Amino acid sequence: MAGMGTPGFVRTAVVVTAGMALLTGCGLADGSGNRSSAGRDGSGVHTTRTPAPGTDLKRIPGVRAGLLAHIPETSRQVVTVHGEGVNSADSRVSLYTRHGDTWDRTRTWAAHNGKRGWTTRHREGDKRSPVGVFGLSDAGGVLAPPSGTGLPYHRSGGFAAPRSWPRTHWHDFDYVIAIDYNRVTGRSPADPARPQGQERGGSIWLHLDHGSGTSGCVSLSKPAMTYLLRTLEPAAKPVVVMGDGKHLRG
Repeated sequence: MAGMGTPGFVRTAVVVTAGMALLTGCGLADGSGNRSSAGRDGSGVHTTRTPAPGTDLKRIPGVRAGLLAHIPETSRQVVTVHGEGVNSADSRVSLYTRHGDTWDRTRTWAAHNGKRGWTTRHREGDKRSPVGVFGLSDAGGVLAPPSGTGLPYHRSGGFAAPRSWPRTHWHDFDYVIAIDYNRVTGRSPADPARPQGQERGGSIWLHLDHGSGTSGCVSLSKPAMTYLLRTLEPAAKPVVVMGDGKHLRG
């Protein structure tokens, strides 16, 4: 599993360098315009209208023991991404927080993943999202961080999507949270370093949704991303467990 951020360390790095090579993972989607529906709670955050029961610490619903074993014992925040199918771009994202002896589901949102679905052997340009357990250690985007953001945040206009893309995609990277797949933690999500080699792909992020599948990232509504940025904390060692139902359940 990729490394985590330094516990308790919060910083905001403002980067003004433009022209970063950052769009090799996430990027132009299929433009189908399909959007999953979600309810809205009183705070304006898109959620499903399901209860948030506690569950055994050794279990998170729909995730097999082999994947759960990769969650550090010190982690107190887990984001799950459940894809609807191995070849589907539709998914749901949930946030689980550890309280004593239980994992409590605190939020669930409609989301999208790679437009060709999921893979256990992600490769550059395959348009699939990688299955696995990864750290969530750095964030960034075009916009200034929401008040209360805990993760190190790297702001830069270089995150802006090319204006040659459809207008619906222009704000995809206003907010991003790096998924620690084939990247160097502690750096901007836009950093191009690929420790496992360029062919394994990279720049796999949580970012804003445009209504359809991505090039490998996971996309959510702006209220959902704002909530995650304000809630995820380095000291809680947050991780993401992601994949389609078949791979997650085993």
